[in-house]
Amino acid sequence: MREPLSDILINQNIPFYKNAMMSQYTTLRVGGPADVITCPRNAQELQTVLRAAKEAAESVFILGNGSNLLVMDGGVRGLVIFTGNMASIQRDGKTIFADAGAKLSAVAKTALSAGLSGMEALSGIPGTIGGAAAMNAGAYGQSMSDVVHMVNALNETGDMLALTNESLSYGYRQSALMKNKWIAASVALSLPKGDPEDISQKMKTFAERRKESQPLHLPSAGSFFKRPEGHFAGALIEQAGLKGVSVGGAQVSTMHAGFFVNTGGATARDFIDLMHIVQDRVMRHSGVTLEPEVKIIGCNSFC
Repeated sequence: MREPLSDILINQNIPFYKNAMMSQYTTLRVGGPADVITCPRNAQELQTVLRAAKEAAESVFILGNGSNLLVMDGGVRGLVIFTGNMASIQRDGKTIFADAGAKLSAVAKTALSAGLSGMEALSGIPGTIGGAAAMNAGAYGQSMSDVVHMVNALNETGDMLALTNESLSYGYRQSALMKNKWIAASVALSLPKGDPEDISQKMKTFAERRKESQPLHLPSAGSFFKRPEGHFAGALIEQAGLKGVSVGGAQVSTMHAGFFVNTGGATARDFIDLMHIVQDRVMRHSGVTLEPEVKIIGCNSFC
């Protein structure tokens, strides 16, 4: 990292770490070192970091909960901005305001306590509200596009943008945030009133379904592949006889073939090799191309 950026972080008292292993920040528990990880605590610090990085010509990657992410073994060059310290959640009537780093589970609990519906199916997704809003995360037929009212975002130069649901141009696992590489700073959700007991029961039901069908006991990145039109990735993988297939410590889950899990000591290379095996065999078996849903970043080796 260039010294001017380092000096700014020190002068602004914004925490940062050099050569931190990304495996400590991802739910898959793999990934080499990042040159620098900085941890802003609010939108103002995030804005300061982005503008400083732009001035210093540093590449930037935004990291939330580290789910839906595969970091290569060579690590990440440039600056990684970890939003996990930006986790404030507030409520005003039927609207919940959450900083980008707030976890979906915490936002869902806030909604439950206020008797607000709409977050039940999303409550078990292991990600942050900012990342979920950016990729239009969804589960059990519900998506973030159903509940997002507005997103305050920063562009690459640190200018603040106020984006309505309509202007976010939501689609399946995509949004204007992703397309334009804008960074969510905070998210406002508009939620209808509901019966707290009914909301609580739905959350419990979805949690039980996840526990019964997903390998929550092992590190994973969630669903590894996007859902192909007219198909389910997990079903295609299982039909191709790939359930339980492994490369090193990376394995197609024996519980749900749509998940890749780290059985211990896996490397990013293991997951990449396993991904290619699965894609090739599914293509030969069913003629369907599987595209990774996980974001793959970093270097194959130190670079």
